Amino acid sequence: MKKITVTAIALSMAMAMTGCSGNSTETTAASEAETTAAETSAAETSAAETSAAETSAAEDGEVSVMSYEEYMAAELDSKVVIEASVQAKQSWWEDKATVYAQDEDGAYFLYNMACSEEDYEKLVPGATIQVTGYKTEWSGEVEIIDATFEFVDGEFIAEPFDATELLGKDELIDRQNQLATFKGLTVEPAGKDADGNDVAFLYNWDGSGSEGDDLYFNVSYNGQTYSFVVESYLCDASSDVYAAVKALEIGQTIDAEGFLYWYEGVNPHITSVTVAE
Repeated sequence: MKKITVTAIALSMAMAMTGCSGNSTETTAASEAETTAAETSAAETSAAETSAAETSAAEDGEVSVMSYEEYMAAELDSKVVIEASVQAKQSWWEDKATVYAQDEDGAYFLYNMACSEEDYEKLVPGATIQVTGYKTEWSGEVEIIDATFEFVDGEFIAEPFDATELLGKDELIDRQNQLATFKGLTVEPAGKDADGNDVAFLYNWDGSGSEGDDLYFNVSYNGQTYSFVVESYLCDASSDVYAAVKALEIGQTIDAEGFLYWYEGVNPHITSVTVAE
């Protein structure tokens, strides 16, 4: 009798232990399922937040720094962000600066960019800036307007490339705003003075200006004539190039250097003129 009772008790305990073991496995599985669900939820939340951030950035018009190729491919009036190094400063007034900038692939004309007078002094040749603005075009000149900028690390001074053989060719515009040299040009009449005599330069494009205004002069190469200008904001009446152009004589052969500005065709902003020996 006692033996039967003991056996029954032992069997009962074994069944109880088996039941406990089963409950433990079920609890562990449930816990793992809850953890997996939590991780999935967290991942979905993170993805949603990333997507929302990207959507917000797109809605705000945020643009990452572009290569020169991407900048040139951008639509007119679109927002652009570029990094380039100052090559020359044209002007500053009312907290706006106009600057020629360039990187190793191309050049940019930054027109009336927001700039304090203190920062304008820091825009020395070679200084690298990140510029955010809008790409536009005016009479053929592609430029960045309504821009802001910040200084970034880096320095770059461009070497002028010889653009002489590109004069009159369509591919010259691909070098727009770059620093360029022109060699073996012939000085042509720019217009006539008050007495009807041919002159080598004019104050303003039509001769309506006076000392201190832009100087326009014509040069020819391979039978074609081109209009060059000493932009007075870039190189004023006290500059060497201003004096050199005023001293030009029709028929002289000259070399010139400047930035490939565009106005209804190539209209370089000249910074240096040398009369050939």
